[in-house]
Amino acid sequence: MTSAPPSADEGLTAAQLADKYGLSVSGARPGLVEYIRQLWGRRHFILAFSSAKLTAQYSQAKLGQLWQVATPLLNAAVYYVIFGLILDSGRGMDKTVFIPFLVTGVFVFTFTQTSVMAGVRAISGNLGLVRALHFPRAALPISFALQQLQQLMFSMIVLFVIAAAFGSYPSLSWLLILPALAMQFVFNIGIALMMARLGSKTPDLAQLMPFIMRTWMYASGVMFSIKVMLADKPAWIGDVLSYNPAAIYMDLIRFALIDGYGASNLPSHVWLAGVLWAVLFGVAGFVYFWKAEERYGRG
Repeated sequence: MTSAPPSADEGLTAAQLADKYGLSVSGARPGLVEYIRQLWGRRHFILAFSSAKLTAQYSQAKLGQLWQVATPLLNAAVYYVIFGLILDSGRGMDKTVFIPFLVTGVFVFTFTQTSVMAGVRAISGNLGLVRALHFPRAALPISFALQQLQQLMFSMIVLFVIAAAFGSYPSLSWLLILPALAMQFVFNIGIALMMARLGSKTPDLAQLMPFIMRTWMYASGVMFSIKVMLADKPAWIGDVLSYNPAAIYMDLIRFALIDGYGASNLPSHVWLAGVLWAVLFGVAGFVYFWKAEERYGRG
């Protein structure tokens, strides 16, 4: 009996066979450029998913979407009673400046805070979706950051009314809010991506983050002016707190919105600092998340 002629593939390793026939590992991480291209292709999903989440967030409450504005407004009212009236943290500021100052700080910091908290649960809280469908996992934390941006837009309407009620009327300076929010949005996406990767393997991080965020809030000058409160402390302490990203973005929006909050309240090179924080966290967060793409939803 004549034996079959040897196959042309005989002696090739599995890797060589896969390369020869154009096969690739299922679920393998794509290259960074290809990953960005795939993510851009899912842009409509990201927008639809964030909008659906925003609508569903208060669907069981009788006031519905009004809570999007009521929640940060009630927080601002509580902080005003405690820090404004009882502790007098607004010393050195007229009430026409301090109240918009406080509300702006609460609204803007809440934007970052909720983006971080949503990022922590972006993967671990959506394992069914991650395991059932193939898509760039970065779409989830990005969509949650976009959801918080959409929610902030409702709050900004109230903020504009409050600012006008206390004497800060619409002007060209209000346009500076747009680049400041754009930088903060990029920063929020970056940190949400970082937290999403960390939270996917460490569920307890979701329990720890509220304490970290509360500490960050108190260190960012949400309820008080860092410059005034730390006037008798070593200068480097005020510099460190003033240049932290949450404080940078709050101050930029306060400067744009509030007539009595001048450039003297801002650290030097504040716009450059805002850009650097956004680029640093935006790029580093995206690459850090992408590095673990093939591991999300497994194990």
